[in-house]
Parts: sequence; C-alpha cells; structure tokens
Amino acid sequence: MERAVKKYFPIFALPTLLAFVIGFIAPFIEGVYLSFCEFTTISDARFVGLKNYGRIWSDPTFLHSLWFTALFTVVTVILINVLAFAVALLLTKTFKGTNLFRGVFFMPNLIGGIVLGYTWQLILNGIFGLFGRTLTYSASYGFWGLVILMCWQQVGYMMIIYIAGLQSIPGDLYEAARIDGANPRQCLWRITLPMSMPSITICTFLTLTNGFKLYDQNLALTNGQPSDMTEMLALNIVNTFYGRNGWEGVGQAKAVIFTILVAILALAQNRLTRTKEVQQ
Repeated sequence: MERAVKKYFPIFALPTLLAFVIGFIAPFIEGVYLSFCEFTTISDARFVGLKNYGRIWSDPTFLHSLWFTALFTVVTVILINVLAFAVALLLTKTFKGTNLFRGVFFMPNLIGGIVLGYTWQLILNGIFGLFGRTLTYSASYGFWGLVILMCWQQVGYMMIIYIAGLQSIPGDLYEAARIDGANPRQCLWRITLPMSMPSITICTFLTLTNGFKLYDQNLALTNGQPSDMTEMLALNIVNTFYGRNGWEGVGQAKAVIFTILVAILALAQNRLTRTKEVQQ
C-alpha cells in the first residue's frame, strides 16, 4: 500500500500543485515585481525602484487604516475567542437541544460578507438612528458596528472548533481532579484551558488573519466613512489601486507590505501558542 501511494502520489498531487503555482505563486511574484513599477496595465510597467514604497509613508490614509485595522483585530480576536469558548463550554453540556443551538450559532458564518454588511447596516443604523446618529456619522460607531458584525459572523464557526477540542479531552482527567478535590474553576484553568490549546491556536490564527483581511463587511457596512476614518487596510489598498490615477504601483506596494505583515503576525502567533500546547 505504501509503495502504491508513493508511486501514484505525483499523479494526484500534480494538478493541485499546478493550480497553486498558476493561481498563487505566479501572480504573487508578478505582484511583487509590479510594486517596484509605475503602470496602468501590466504591459506598460516601468521599473522605478523603491519610489512606490516611499510614497506609501506620505499617505496618511494608509497609516490610519493600519492602526485602525490593528485595533480592530486585537478587539475581535479577544471577543470572538472568549465568546466562542464560553458558548462551546455551554454546548458541550448534556442538555436537550444542544445540536439545534450549535446549528443556530453556526448559521451566520454561511452568509456572505456583503449581505451581512448591508443587513447589519440597516439594523445598526436603525438603533443609532434613534439617537440621531448613523454608522457613517462617527468613526466610533463604525468601529463597534464592524466589531459586532464580525463577532456575530465568526463566533459560531470558532465555537465548532472549540467544541471538537473540548470533546477530545479525556474524561479521566476530570474524574481524577474531582477525586483530588478540585472545584469547577480549578478544572477550567488547570485542565480545560491547557488541553484546549490546539483549538485556541487554530481559532486565534483564523481570527487574527480574518481581522486583518476584512474587506467585504467593511465595504458594505461603512465603506470607510466618515472621511475614510473606518477604512481598513484591505479597503485602503483597493481604493488606492483603483481610485487614484497614477497610484497603481503604490497600491501594489501596499498589498506586498500587507501580505508580509499578516504573514509575520500569523507565524509569530502560531509559534507562540504552539509552545503552550500540552501533549495528550
């Protein structure tokens, strides 16, 4: 069986590898090259060195969107993971209707980002409208509107991952802890959380990268308003590339910096949380 797998592995792996090279590796290399060029189309690209990267730091919208995205990501990573873990703890208890509740919490993740954005725009503008305000009136309203939307969409998905992790914890550990006199709080901190670290690693990675890459919901809910104060990095890159004549190369340079930043943060987080994992 092992010989057969090794023999036919290239046949099955080659189409996927080819698609990965064509759909990701080649465009990424081309994108890095274009970040050093001035262009309107790929065919008229003219190499200008680091000029585009220098122009980025003179653009105040980029720096603001960077800090806005970083703050948003920190808040959503904490809220989503705490809420998802709490819900998972509740829904791993043996009571009637747990599967129904799991389905209800998971359903928002099935809705597209644009639809979610416009739906929550109607809901939140209706709430804030009672006070004479809208999401586009204040950057703080827009920020917390995005946080609410993100939490509502992703808590259910992360909940499923946490439930799988909680159900994999051996029951013998809890039984031994109870015999030794441990109370529920001690069991949570000494058993449940350490043994759930693989799930925490995955969920933190997903929420971190999703927070930085958020685009659809930002576009639909606030579109960066008021005055680009709620514009996140992904939306800022798109607006730079398509909204400013002669700034296509700058938009591409922003995209390269964005990719490197997300990769560094994701790898650092993954390495940090994996060191906390407990071998079962």
